[in-house]
Amino acid sequence: MHTDRTRLNGLTGRIIGCAFTVANTLKCGFLEKVYENALAHELTKNGPLVVQQYGVTVHYDGVIVGTYTADLLVENVVLVELKAVKALDPIHGAQCLNYDGAQ
Repeated sequence: MHTDRTRLNGLTGRIIGCAFTVANTLKCGFLEKVYENALAHELTKNGPLVVQQYGVTVHYDGVIVGTYTADLLVENVVLVELKAVKALDPIHGAQCLNYDGAQ
């Protein structure tokens, strides 16, 4: 368990570092897709496996009730949802909380 947590912490630290590199380089003003593409490139350049526009199936009571698309899936472990907004809204946090039990 300790190794898994350590690995996850290291991976999320790398993701955050790459996100800061992209944000500091591009600054603000672009559409979300530009930041997604740049972050996917920066992450890939630094080693992790990255899948863009990862489809997530939502199940309820044993049936599929919908799908949504996460911006990035890194190393098949971490979902990354980018927001190019002036301020985060509570709905953005709620969206991320629902990722955990979706698939």
